[in-house]
Amino acid sequence: MSSLRGWLLKILLRKEVQIMAVVYATLIIKGKKTLEQVPDKLREEVEDILETLEVKV
Repeated sequence: MSSLRGWLLKILLRKEVQIMAVVYATLIIKGKKTLEQVPDKLREEVEDILETLEVKV
């Protein structure tokens, strides 16, 4: 049962990271934040999102 709980927790936390990366990417596009203000944990994913959207930072 604990392995199932751990698996679910990992999936839920991963989804939260993806959502926050999209939020930060949106804020960068709108000029409210800079890439330097993105937490290190999210920076690589935010860079990937911006690259996919062809946004130059």
